[in-house]
Amino acid sequence: MNSPAEPPFRFEPLKDHHRASFSCGVADLDEYFLNRASQDARRKVAAPFAMVDAKETVLGYYTLSAYAIRSMELPVETAKKLPRYPLLPATLLGRLGVSQNHRGRKLGRLLLMDALYRSWKNTAEVASVGVVAEAYDDTARDFYLHHEFIAVPEHPRKLFIAMKTIEKAFASRQK
Repeated sequence: MNSPAEPPFRFEPLKDHHRASFSCGVADLDEYFLNRASQDARRKVAAPFAMVDAKETVLGYYTLSAYAIRSMELPVETAKKLPRYPLLPATLLGRLGVSQNHRGRKLGRLLLMDALYRSWKNTAEVASVGVVAEAYDDTARDFYLHHEFIAVPEHPRKLFIAMKTIEKAFASRQK
């Protein structure tokens, strides 16, 4: 009997991954991943996650952190469904990068889905009304908009997706 095929990749918290050869082509994202991600993890400033293949090659990464968003920053339709607190708990998807060597495989989407799923699952223990992402350029902004994020009105590169939207997407898949 054959054993099931090993998945082509997995997501795991950043640890001793070989990162020196990783490049997503965005200098700030590369510098962060190579030089500061481990420090942020140790200091509990951010939780970096790596997508690795069977050979332990890093295909991409993202970071999650606790965040607070001002209720007045949210789109009116979203804000009116939430309590009128000045600050609301959220999850920050601080960085997301895909290796240039692995572009065209829709890995960015898979990284995003893992980040959103992990954020949603965590709301049972740490409240979050949604996920905030800050796009570093227009291509990244378009990527988030394509995946149902909404632009924050006064900050065009800050995007938000409500936890209710994330919950609907994942809860329906678990049935």
